[in-house]
Amino acid sequence: MSRTDLVADVFTVMRNAIMAKKDIVDVPASNTVRFILEILKTTGYIENLKFIEDKKQGVVRIYLKYTAGKSAIKSIHKVSKSSRRVYVKQDKVPVVLRGRGLAIISTSKGLLTDQQAREQKIGGEIIAEIY
Repeated sequence: MSRTDLVADVFTVMRNAIMAKKDIVDVPASNTVRFILEILKTTGYIENLKFIEDKKQGVVRIYLKYTAGKSAIKSIHKVSKSSRRVYVKQDKVPVVLRGRGLAIISTSKGLLTDQQAREQKIGGEIIAEIY
């Protein structure tokens, strides 16, 4: 199976695991996936993650976070796709769910949250929105 958009595949695997009430899910690793998952860990959307080396590209084990039986992630989707890239200027960085959600933005300084991008006054490509 050819994977053209690994980040979208990871989000789909996470959505399916949340619907099935799984605690742990394994996804293929890449640098972009690692940085996105680190952001999700520091912002409290996932419990923990672990990098597992194998003979290929590696695997990331994601420990999903649940509170009182409900997932911390209500919605996770990719905004910018391979067929339609979405870029924003520094003054148009989105606020997801009036600040209760999170947007991940690819900037010249790496992957940042929407709040970090506003603080540093940088725009970029909107990768995902999570709430």
